[in-house]
Amino acid sequence: MWRSFAKRASSSKKLKFSSNDTKFYQDSVFVENIRCPEAQTCLTSPYSFMGFRRIDILPSQSDGLRKPNFTNLTNPFGLSAFSKSYATAVARAIVSTDESDFSGSDELQEYVEEIDKHHQKMEAQLRPQQKKTIAGMGIGKYNILKRRQIKMETEAWEEAAKEYQELLMDMCEHKLAPNLPYVKSLFLGWFEPLRDAIAAEQELCKQKSGKLSLGHGQYFEALPADMMAVITMHKMMGLLMTSNGGNGSIRVVQAACAVGEAIEHEARIHRLLERTKKKKSTKEKVPDGESDPVITEEEKLAKEQEKLRKKVTKLMKKQKVQQLRGLVKDHDDSLPWGQEAHVKVGCRLIQLLIETAYIQPPIDQLGDGLPDIRPAFMHTLKNVVKDTQKTSRRYGVIECDPLVRRGLEKSARHMVIPYMPMLVPPLNWTGYDKGAYLFLPSYFMRTHGAKQQREAVKRTPRKQLEAVFEALDTLGNTKWRVNKKVLAVVDRIWANGGALAGLVEREDVARKMKDEEGFYYPHNLDFRGRAYPMHPYLNHLGSDLCRGILEFAERRPLGKSGLRWLKIHLANVYAGGVDKLSHEGRMAFTENHLDDIFDSADRPLEGRRWWLDAEDPFQCLATCINLSEALRSSSPETTISHMPVHQDGSCNGLQHYAALGRDKLGAAAVNLVGGEKPADVYSGIAARVLDIMRRDAEKDPATDPNALHAKLLINQVDRKLVKQTVMTSVYGVTYIGARDQIKRRLKERGTIADDSALYPASCYAAKTTLMALEEMFEGARSIMAWLGECAKVIASENQPVRWTTPLGLPVVQPYRQLGRHLIKTSLQMLALQRETDKVMVKRQRTAFPPNFVHSLDGSHMMMTAVACKRAGLNFAGVHDSYWTHACDVDEMNRILREKFVELYEAPILENLLEGFQTSFPKLKFPPLPERGDFDLRDVLESPYFFN
Repeated sequence: MWRSFAKRASSSKKLKFSSNDTKFYQDSVFVENIRCPEAQTCLTSPYSFMGFRRIDILPSQSDGLRKPNFTNLTNPFGLSAFSKSYATAVARAIVSTDESDFSGSDELQEYVEEIDKHHQKMEAQLRPQQKKTIAGMGIGKYNILKRRQIKMETEAWEEAAKEYQELLMDMCEHKLAPNLPYVKSLFLGWFEPLRDAIAAEQELCKQKSGKLSLGHGQYFEALPADMMAVITMHKMMGLLMTSNGGNGSIRVVQAACAVGEAIEHEARIHRLLERTKKKKSTKEKVPDGESDPVITEEEKLAKEQEKLRKKVTKLMKKQKVQQLRGLVKDHDDSLPWGQEAHVKVGCRLIQLLIETAYIQPPIDQLGDGLPDIRPAFMHTLKNVVKDTQKTSRRYGVIECDPLVRRGLEKSARHMVIPYMPMLVPPLNWTGYDKGAYLFLPSYFMRTHGAKQQREAVKRTPRKQLEAVFEALDTLGNTKWRVNKKVLAVVDRIWANGGALAGLVEREDVARKMKDEEGFYYPHNLDFRGRAYPMHPYLNHLGSDLCRGILEFAERRPLGKSGLRWLKIHLANVYAGGVDKLSHEGRMAFTENHLDDIFDSADRPLEGRRWWLDAEDPFQCLATCINLSEALRSSSPETTISHMPVHQDGSCNGLQHYAALGRDKLGAAAVNLVGGEKPADVYSGIAARVLDIMRRDAEKDPATDPNALHAKLLINQVDRKLVKQTVMTSVYGVTYIGARDQIKRRLKERGTIADDSALYPASCYAAKTTLMALEEMFEGARSIMAWLGECAKVIASENQPVRWTTPLGLPVVQPYRQLGRHLIKTSLQMLALQRETDKVMVKRQRTAFPPNFVHSLDGSHMMMTAVACKRAGLNFAGVHDSYWTHACDVDEMNRILREKFVELYEAPILENLLEGFQTSFPKLKFPPLPERGDFDLRDVLESPYFFN
């Protein structure tokens, strides 16, 4: 089916939409996020309607599709309205490991009404004929790349579909078909009605024991109703997906035998486990000094049964079904049910499934009345003519509704969303699902199924989100290319075994883009407002290798300031303490290692390999190559550079807290105030810890036990010992967390051989480090505490914490308690999870301070991105690391400082409190924390604020 779609997408006939085509894409339901089926099951929560579950599913038809013409470049995206809807027409089924990944299946219906309008706007964005150039390239070149982009995206779908079908075949071959996410979403809706029907049938069997004409009564009580329901659903869906080529039908006798047999096998296991349950001992405790009594035969039998139970449980966990059945058979003397009983039990369970499992057809059939909800399965009779016979035979057949079958096929689209870098600039963001890729489903925010967050974004007026849209568009329009010189070195390392510079396996680097002139990374946000590339692998947020083989596609001459920054950048990526020197010190380091730099550029693998000693070796190599070119040139300042030069914040979370609290001491510690060289907050905390320990070491151990710990640790205190605790202080690290962090560092060093001394020493070091943090960042700690108290007040009312960022982005914390229903069978453990109405009070409180600060650092980065674009700079951002060409670093530094001051000149905490009071007028919030008198404008003159 998907190969057929891809073939249509690459054919040459012109696209014409019929009324059926329009009807098709208007029926679409968008799916935001689907992950691998092996992940923990976190399913959508359908709602009850008229005694059964409603499941929103799929478009009603896909007939009448005509083939598009991609050579018609006056309107090359005529296909857009069809194909993007087609790509997203799939059931609202979500499988995830994220605890917040839950939402209702019908909550995206409102998209449908705006799809036509949306695609018209998309076409308007892409219509090139009125411009002479697009994205800095001629119209002809742009159209060629655009055509290739279309082909890439449609071929990516074909590859994803192929991968899905192979996975499907493999899963079915190993009897794992029900692990598919779409199937599990259906199970969630069908489970309770089927379980209740089986329970009612069991009660009826008790009342009319021996009198039921169908003859299944004596077997129906062999298992609990919930287990029977799960086995029936699993077995039926697996059979429908694997029998007759997976066409969604199976003969009744075959299905009934399979279901009945599965029930019998499970019943035998259940009976054995019940029989071998460990009984409470009635034996009295033997007094001390007396010998144990002789073990009775009954006790021996109990021990053997316990041993048998453990063996059965172990086989169940390992899903070794055949071994398990053999073991049960050896220890079960009951008579087998027989095929007749299998058929009777199976038929009754299938009948109950048909009576209780429903689906909801597409929205165009709903009208103004009640939803048209129909059975998911049907029992029909079919005439089958065999080739060798002239006569036909009639068989009873169980069929699943075409919507269920189509849903299984269409979920292929979202098993693996094959995002790749784009050859043309992404579509500008204009709405929640409007922007970025041309065909692939694209979402402005990664909500992971959090319903309230998604609804908050959708309710927000577009004008309020324009600044965020513009920032994401700016990030997405930065053009990149592969650094072929670095990639050539990587290839040689791979060819020689790949054991240098922590190199990953060859399969982990995307290589398709190496011959492209340039490409783009569409960006979207997490729920806090931090931006990320949508392509997950080869991007500038990745490893040192990824960063080393990426560079700006645009070339710019270094200029005098660019040459200076390139030298500083080399020292920064070499690191090892060099990056803590003044700018002049870093330049001196580079100039003192020119021979090593030239050798690294000329003979990266045959020479001294100095670049491999760097903390970021591939970025160091890339810089060595560019710097060598410049320094060997007769005019270094005119040398062309594609190199992104980074400017990084100094413990950026504490920088934001210091600005919020106008904290002078904290501001100086994290470089909000200028100095001759950068202040190192980790060294500063280590120095304070050392002062405290020196004082404690002079005390009498007899009266103060800390004296012994201080003497033991006094030679161990350095920035590495306290660094992790200082970093995580922004996230509200606890005493226990700090203790464990420091204990790990001390254990790694192996200087405290006595384990009994290691634990109390770690406790003392953690308390001392937290005390030093309290002293140096008093303002930050008070703001953290205030944010946590506000969150506690809100969450105690069973409400999530929500706020609006300075750029107008609504944020809703997603942390809610989960309801979980576990069904244990010999085939597998099935976990059905649902988001409940109860918030996680503790998580809402502890997560709010770091989430709030992340929303502020995201705002600062986006404000800087937009301002850099308007100033004509190329810009890329990695949270608190800002990148541009070497020649533009001075200008970017000016902009990012101005935007930080602009951000914090606004009354951020006052606005936050006012928002809380408006949303919860009856709640009492703590007063705002006191703030200091730090002058924000000092940041403008601080050379190491970002450096």
